[in-house]
Amino acid sequence: MSVSTIKAEKVVAAALGLLERDLSIAQLVYRESSANFKGAAGDIVTMTLPAYLDANERALRSGGARTKSNLAENKIAVKLTDDLYIDLPITDEELNLDIAEFGRQVLNPVTGAIARKVDDKLVALMASPTDGFGNDLVYHTDLTHTSGTDDPYETAVDARAALNNARVPFTERAIVCGSDLESDFLKSEHFVRADQSGTTQTLREARIGRVAGFEVYSSPGLAPDEGYAFHRTAYAMSNLAPAVPAGAPWGAVGNYKGAAIRTVRVFDPNEVEDRLVADSWLGASAVTDAGHFDAAGRFVPSATEVATNEVEVGGGTPTEDSEDVRRLVRAVKITVE
Repeated sequence: MSVSTIKAEKVVAAALGLLERDLSIAQLVYRESSANFKGAAGDIVTMTLPAYLDANERALRSGGARTKSNLAENKIAVKLTDDLYIDLPITDEELNLDIAEFGRQVLNPVTGAIARKVDDKLVALMASPTDGFGNDLVYHTDLTHTSGTDDPYETAVDARAALNNARVPFTERAIVCGSDLESDFLKSEHFVRADQSGTTQTLREARIGRVAGFEVYSSPGLAPDEGYAFHRTAYAMSNLAPAVPAGAPWGAVGNYKGAAIRTVRVFDPNEVEDRLVADSWLGASAVTDAGHFDAAGRFVPSATEVATNEVEVGGGTPTEDSEDVRRLVRAVKITVE
């Protein structure tokens, strides 16, 4: 069945399902999507993460005054930076003679290409983290793993401790690793491999197993000597779909589980052929938290507003742990030597 006989809404619904299936790293981060994007100042989309609060306490029967708390949600600015698109000519011969299964022959390659590009963008963000305000960031914790000598289980335990000290939730934690770290994990007797855990997830989803409370994934886009242990909210991704142009006779937009895409079919009179066009707009930022580390090495969120440009810096000039600045604490970098 050709694209000319399929409703646009059915095509975009199928494309969304395929796109969600093909996404790998993107399924591990905090995502928001929207269809029919109407625009924002400077192409900035504001995403809101759940608020973090410390409970107050007082002695019973003490008559002590109650302290009011502020519900300050963490607002993340995500700048839309990329239009990921496919512009696919469909000739008369293909339309009438060759394309028998539109989903398999057309939609699968289209959504697969966009999904790979989304994952590549997220991997690049992990390797060179930036926030939504133009600041380059440094991981507060950078662990070194010596391949062939260190047990990767112990490296994962150290990463877990760092996230625990940062008061990161225990759920939705993951490790994404390059080939060197992946190899060490698979050789470790402490590692529960995906094919031995009874899970129905497959290597197509890049999951290779579980260790120290982390789901572990392999990413060919990462450098072999890199790995990152993080909570889902360490990276925020916004995926939006532009509106269907008024002059397009066929098209639809949709969003599903943090993925958004627009499909349009137009006629190219110069080539006398149809074109199937798919677009997905993307932006991603690393997430910082304002606060400091106490003498015991535990993160203490700031009770006051911290300017967006007051971030922890690297390059030999680390910020004092006692200063309230914005820090990248929801993720840990692992360097393999």
